[in-house]
Amino acid sequence: MKLITGLLEWPREIGWLVLLTSVATIGLAAGVEADSATGGKFNPDQPGMSRAAVRQQVQALSALGRALFFDPSLSSSGQVACATCHDPAHAFGPANAAAVQLAGTDMLQPGTRAVPSLKYLQAVPSFTEHFFESEDDADESIDNGPTGGLTWDGRVDRGRDQAGFPLMSAFEMGNKNQAEAAKRILAGGYGDRIAAIDGKASASDPERVYQTAVDALEAYEQDYKIFYPYSSKYDAVLAGKATLTAEEQRGLDLFDDERKGNCASCHVSERGFDGTPPQFTDYGLIALGVPRNPDIPANKDSNYFDLGLCGPLRPDFLGRKAYCGLFRTPTLRNVALRQSFFHNGVFHTLRQAVAFYVERETDPGRWYARQADGSINKYDDLPDYAKPNINTDPPFDRHPGDAPALSSSEVDDVVAFLNTLTDGYTP
Repeated sequence: MKLITGLLEWPREIGWLVLLTSVATIGLAAGVEADSATGGKFNPDQPGMSRAAVRQQVQALSALGRALFFDPSLSSSGQVACATCHDPAHAFGPANAAAVQLAGTDMLQPGTRAVPSLKYLQAVPSFTEHFFESEDDADESIDNGPTGGLTWDGRVDRGRDQAGFPLMSAFEMGNKNQAEAAKRILAGGYGDRIAAIDGKASASDPERVYQTAVDALEAYEQDYKIFYPYSSKYDAVLAGKATLTAEEQRGLDLFDDERKGNCASCHVSERGFDGTPPQFTDYGLIALGVPRNPDIPANKDSNYFDLGLCGPLRPDFLGRKAYCGLFRTPTLRNVALRQSFFHNGVFHTLRQAVAFYVERETDPGRWYARQADGSINKYDDLPDYAKPNINTDPPFDRHPGDAPALSSSEVDDVVAFLNTLTDGYTP
C-alpha cells in the first residue's frame, strides 16, 4: 500500500490554480479590459486580463457551474441533474443505499458502479503508472505503481473531463453527443451567461457552449467552502479546538496501528510533509477483492467483470492482467454519510465495510458465495487470472480460523473515529 502525503501545495491554492487554468482554457474570446481605469471589466474588443478580471471570470464560471449542477433539464429525461446522484447533503454522493443508480432517457438504465463523492478531489494527482515518493526528493527507489486520476479507475485527470461523463453516459444524463448537450444547455437559458464568459459568438458554437459548461462545472467543484472545507471534528482536533472521546481515540490508534487496522497505510491520517491537512487517501489503485454484488444488473451475466483499471470502462489498459481488479482508494472524509461502500456498493453500513477488512481472510465464508461443490469462491467478483493481484498486506495477511486483527469492540471504535471525519462539526 502506498503513502502519499506531501503531494501538493495547500489544497485551497490547488483549487485556485485549477480555476485559473479553466479560465485560460476557455480562450477568453470576450477579452477583458486590463486598464485599471475600467476596473478590470470585460471588454469584447480588447484582449488581456487584470487580476480583478481573472477573479470575476472565475466567479462567473463557478456561478454558472452551480446552476448547471442542479439543473435536470440538461438530461435527456429532464429528470436527472448532477445533484441527483451527487447530493450535497450526502457529501456530494448518493442520497440512497442503492448500489448503482437508475437514470438514462427512460430513468430505467442502471449504472455499473457505486456513485463516488465529489468532495476532496482537489488534490488528486494526475494518473501515472509509476509513482515515486519519498521524504528525500533524491530517493526514487520505490515504485508505488498506478496512482491518481479521477473516477474509480483514474481514467481522467481534470474535473471538466469528469463532468462530461454523466452528460454523455447512456445510463446517466443520456445526451448522444456534445452538440445535443449544448442544445439543452442553451434551451436552459444559459446562452447569455456563456456569451459573457466566452464571447458573443460562443452561444452559436455548440463546441464552445459545451466546453464552457464543463469548465464551469469544474470551477464550481473547486469552491473550497463547499467541496473541501476541512470542517470535521478531526480537523478541529488537529487545530486544537476539540478533543476525541476515549472511543474515538482508541479508534484512531487502531486505524494507525500497522499491527491492527493498518488503515492509514492507504488512508493517510497525518498531515503532509508541507503541513497540508490529511486527505485520508494515498490516491493509489489497489485490488481489495470485495464480494460480487448481485444487486448490480450487469452482474447477472456470470461472464461480466468490472476490472477497474484494466476495463471495461477504461479502455487503455485492456488486457493488462496485472492491472485487473485495481480501483482507486477514495478519501474516507465524510464516509459515514454513505449508504453504499466500495466501487460496487456491496456493503450498506460502515461497520460492515470495516469488518470486511479484518475478516476477509479469517472468515471468508461470511463474505463470499459458495460454488456448486460447496467450496467458498473467494474474491468472487474477479476472474481467476486477476486474483493474484489481490492485496495481502495487513490485516489481509491472516488465514481462515485466525483471530481477526480487530475484535468486535475494536471495529466499533474504528467506526466511531471514522464518524469524526464528517464535515460540519461545530466545536
